[in-house]
Amino acid sequence: MNGKDLVFKAFRGETVERAPWVPYTGVQIANLKGYNAEEILKDGDKLFDCLVESNKQYSPDGQPVVFDLQIEAEILGCDLLWAEDSPPTVKSHPLADTKEIPSKIPAKTEGRLSMILDVMNRIKAEVGDSTALYGLVCGPFTLASHLRSTNIFMDMYDDEEYVKNLIAYATDIAIGVADYYIEAGMDIIGSVDPLISQISPDMFDQFMAADYKRFFDHVRSKGVFSSFFVCGDATKNLEVMAKSGPDCLSIDENIDIVEAKKVTDAHNIMISGNLQLTVTMLLGNQKDCQKAAIELMDKVGTERFILAPGCDLPFGVPIENIVGVGQAVQNIDATRTFLESYVKEEVEIDVEMPDYDNLDHVLIEVLTIDSATCAACGYMKAAADDMVEIFGDKVKVVERKILEPENIARLGKLGVANLPSLAVNGKVTHVSLIPSRAELEETVKTVL
Repeated sequence: MNGKDLVFKAFRGETVERAPWVPYTGVQIANLKGYNAEEILKDGDKLFDCLVESNKQYSPDGQPVVFDLQIEAEILGCDLLWAEDSPPTVKSHPLADTKEIPSKIPAKTEGRLSMILDVMNRIKAEVGDSTALYGLVCGPFTLASHLRSTNIFMDMYDDEEYVKNLIAYATDIAIGVADYYIEAGMDIIGSVDPLISQISPDMFDQFMAADYKRFFDHVRSKGVFSSFFVCGDATKNLEVMAKSGPDCLSIDENIDIVEAKKVTDAHNIMISGNLQLTVTMLLGNQKDCQKAAIELMDKVGTERFILAPGCDLPFGVPIENIVGVGQAVQNIDATRTFLESYVKEEVEIDVEMPDYDNLDHVLIEVLTIDSATCAACGYMKAAADDMVEIFGDKVKVVERKILEPENIARLGKLGVANLPSLAVNGKVTHVSLIPSRAELEETVKTVL
């Protein structure tokens, strides 16, 4: 049985001999050929070469063709800020100052879609018989936020009808792009919507449930599997997400996967996750990654489970770490024996914290995975940056990315377990919940 067959059996709820392995390697694969992130996201030949090489080295049972939530937004008028070590980020929002809702659905010849569809067709021909291929679309809420900016969070209170209409439009786009990807041979369509973790279950039911059901029903009608990707601590939303009808929930390290699997099992759907992106995959060594993978497989079992990173892997994850996980998955007993006496080295990091009691300004610390790669983190930082516009030099904003070991230590001292979060003068004020401009402004005024 090849990897694709294994993934399909798992999706159908059939008994499998081991958990399928699906590394969400977006721009990380550029390292395999000495490219940077921007190069492979703009050059189809380079992207294709890296996909083929990653298929050889990482032993995936399934793999995404591209992991970039800005493809649709770029076509719709969002300006992008490009980077060498991450996907681009949205830097302008065409609907920020208007409540008009466009009618444009991206054509397959627009923007980077034509390049991506060509790569999908080529990689399908190359490895599609043995590897399940994922086509990832930008989820409706995140796409609506790209277009409207953080204003959408206030709109949910001030103009409910507008938000519903905007989400419906974003869902139409997701369906249109999903159809292109299905036509290009993608086996699983994933809706990647990191901002879902930033709202309540009631808000999901009010603004997104019907349109998400429409999306997943449409994908199912095409004879293709679906997955609902979410980042951050979306524990509170797992039940309503499952009810919207996906075939799989893909979760990150903020969520207890054993508890989450009770929800997915109750709805007879898959769960995918949730190896730690930074502490394990980025900052650990190969043995750390193999041990974490085996512990996760032991904990969750094989039924309706896909072993995967918690989200798109950071650009700097060492190649050997991903190779090692693939080896562990395919040779779990031998790897377990090899690691019997291995103990992860604990490194104590002494980090100096700001003197919060004697600051001459309000310090907003934005605690993130990385605002350049995590949409929820990016909008959390944007909310903090707004305070500088309002208060000037009375406010300073610092991002603490857990890509850096010392910031992991900072999180521990601040008592932060979930990301993204905000701390104001050393006190955590918002955890996995983006504040409205008015709410954060009031917090700053109180501190001042």
